[in-house]
Amino acid sequence: MPPAAATKLGYTPPDGGWGWAVVFGAFISIGFSYAFPKSLTIYFKEIQEYFAVSYSQIAWVSSVMLASMYAGGPVSSILVNRYGSRPVVMVGGVMVCAAMVLASFGTTIIHLYLCVGVIGGFGLAFNLQPALTIIGTYFQVKRPMANGLAMTGSPVVLCTLAPLNQFLFDTFGWRGSFLILGSIVLNCCVAGSLMRPVNKAALAKPKAEPPECNGAAAEEAAGADTSAPSTNLLTEEHQSESQGCMGKFIDLSLFRHRGFLIYLTGNVVMFFGFFAPVVFLAPYAKHLGIDEYSAAFLLSIFALVDMFIRPATGLLGNTKLVRPRIQYFFSFAVSYNGVCHLLCPLADGYAGLVVYAVFFGLAFGMVSALLFEVLMDLVGAHRFSSAVGLVTIIECGPVLLGPPISGALVDIFGDYKYMYYACGVFMLVPGIFFFIMHYYNYKKLDEEHRQAMVVDMRTCEEAVELKTSQDDITVHETEG
Repeated sequence: MPPAAATKLGYTPPDGGWGWAVVFGAFISIGFSYAFPKSLTIYFKEIQEYFAVSYSQIAWVSSVMLASMYAGGPVSSILVNRYGSRPVVMVGGVMVCAAMVLASFGTTIIHLYLCVGVIGGFGLAFNLQPALTIIGTYFQVKRPMANGLAMTGSPVVLCTLAPLNQFLFDTFGWRGSFLILGSIVLNCCVAGSLMRPVNKAALAKPKAEPPECNGAAAEEAAGADTSAPSTNLLTEEHQSESQGCMGKFIDLSLFRHRGFLIYLTGNVVMFFGFFAPVVFLAPYAKHLGIDEYSAAFLLSIFALVDMFIRPATGLLGNTKLVRPRIQYFFSFAVSYNGVCHLLCPLADGYAGLVVYAVFFGLAFGMVSALLFEVLMDLVGAHRFSSAVGLVTIIECGPVLLGPPISGALVDIFGDYKYMYYACGVFMLVPGIFFFIMHYYNYKKLDEEHRQAMVVDMRTCEEAVELKTSQDDITVHETEG
């Protein structure tokens, strides 16, 4: 394993033990958070006919749910910082259950927007952020592996819910299915109960005596906290300055954090083209004259590849070669997505689309497995809860607008290839941006490490000189 990155948690994470139970709980919570809105689309046609609404109106149910999940990020982060992950996840599970039960009695489409979209979306937000946050409190050395395994929950739960929803729909209709789904999603409460807070007192780092500031010992003291180049050490001296009332609950100083701003800028652009290729894959196949069952099978191929590549990406990200510069790995994954979309219109026939689905599944799974790991690598586990809350509410806009913009391109040009070209640009440009900016960031980090060592050396020398002068004064007084 590579050496652990520097941490300001005040204790040494156990990197195992009960942490693997926490990863299993996060697997369930994250799986429902991402898969649940997608799995509900199986009921849309019957609901559309029942309420006599257009397809665009019924499609807003999933869009509002996803947007609410992202918009609820800061609220979830505040609650996690105040109460911890376990109660927040359990409350989130109850909220999604209540949303589905109330929606089963819905009489208008507005009812579904409020229940499934808003209440259910906020419930999913209370499942997502706490699950991501608590992994960082249990893992340091094995954190990329743990995050990769937890993020695998999304394709696994989606593959499970898709046939289950079809069975429930055929047997009980959409109202009965919503009631049953409300009970199923209560498993998030079970997942939350596994998220026991880490015992910080037992794992607290012992307070070592300050080392002698001379020779090799001084160099060791100066470099002790700067041995992990993958951790962003942008100066944080202004962190506690006048953050206002909101700053007491969520760390707004992150907007002065270099690594966080790089991540946020690239992700805002990236999310305009992140989800649309998945949404339009089957319609694009049908547009090319492929039958609906074969078109649907493309999504199964995509999900299967995605399911296996996520834990594999976590294992690869945990190696000595990749871990110290994991931001480059993420940059490659984002760029690889863009290249896949740009080449998609060149795919010839069904065999070409199968090849695209395989490579797209690899690319999508890599980005998904690394998406939050690289954020934690930049800001540290102690600030991750605030960081993910701020990121998700800002990404809410691209997540909500990305698929409609892509759909508008299809309507304007009457062809899906321009939509895939646009999504390829939306992914490739931030990928290149990440490569350039992280190269700059790593160089700045190295400079800050060297400057910190010089400052510490000077401080030690001054302390030695002061102690020597005090000893001389003491000797003179004694002789006098």
